[in-house]
Order: sequence, then structure tokens, then C-alpha cells
Amino acid sequence: MEDFSIRPAVHGDIPAIAAIYGDAVLTETASFEIEPPGEAEMARRMTKLLDGGYPYFVAEEDGAVLGYGYAGLYRERIAYRNTVENSIYLARDARGRGIGRALLTVLIDQCEALGFRQMIAVIGDSSHVASIRLHEAAGFELVGTFKDVGYKHRRWLDTVLMQRALGPGAGTPPGRPVAPGR
Repeated sequence: MEDFSIRPAVHGDIPAIAAIYGDAVLTETASFEIEPPGEAEMARRMTKLLDGGYPYFVAEEDGAVLGYGYAGLYRERIAYRNTVENSIYLARDARGRGIGRALLTVLIDQCEALGFRQMIAVIGDSSHVASIRLHEAAGFELVGTFKDVGYKHRRWLDTVLMQRALGPGAGTPPGRPVAPGR
């Protein structure tokens, strides 16, 4: 039985989100940022996503944020408007409990409800096996690997691209514009 819950993120979650992301930036390769952004920048990023109508969730247990996930615009050009990119980050002590899977499931469901047709996972570093397996289990397919495109922690890093159709995918033309304000 899960002892955590998933709920929409709010600006009050920013300190915990910034701490989780900051740790990932400093110690891992999931993000290619080198310096962790502060709370003000993380709040700005959240506001941009929420104002754009994109889903943003946190996993919490006993009032503590264990991780977060969101979907946002894959690319700026208008033809990409039906495609989103997902991001999920977990606190170190929250890993291996199914929290990433729960966050990804909610993101997929919400993006389908919003009418998006494709979801892209841009996974920092091909050695990030847990993230690759998480996405495979959720129906993502490997579409390519960019070799040695980032340099962090004194080593070259790959970027793994995975993709999953949402709803009818490319089986029909898109309907109404997705996400408010787009």
C-alpha cells in the first residue's frame, strides 16, 4: 500500500522542490545544469508552466514533499504544440518506492486529458538506468541517444530520448488547441 499521495503542486512547495532539484544538479546527471537555481528561479519556472496550462504535481508523505514531476512544452515552434516533455525528480530517500511511477502515471493521464498527443522523455545520461526502465514500463520507446553531448562531473554524458503516444497519438489530426493560452 502506498503511504504517499500525489497532488497538484503549489508555490508553497517551492523550497522542497528547489532542494530536491538542487541536490540532483550538484550530485547527479539527470540535469545538465551545473549550478542549482534558487527558489525564485524555481518559482518562476513553475509559474510559467502553470500559467501555460501544463500539469505539475508533487508526491508527499506526512506533509513532506518526496518528489515532483511536470510536463511542459517540448519545443517553442508552434508545430510542436501537441507534444510535451516530462520531468520527474525524487528526493534521495524517496527512491525505489514507486513514487516516480505514480508521478509519471498522473502526468500521462493529465496530458492525455488535455489533448496532448506525444510525450518525450529527455533523460540525462545513458547510465541513468532507473529512469530509462521507469519510462519503458510506462510505454515509452527508445528513439535515440545523443552521444557525449554534455560534460559534467568530469565526464562526457549522453542524452537518451524516449517517446510515448498519448491518446490517439498520431492516428488522427489534433483537435482544438491544447493547454490554455497556447
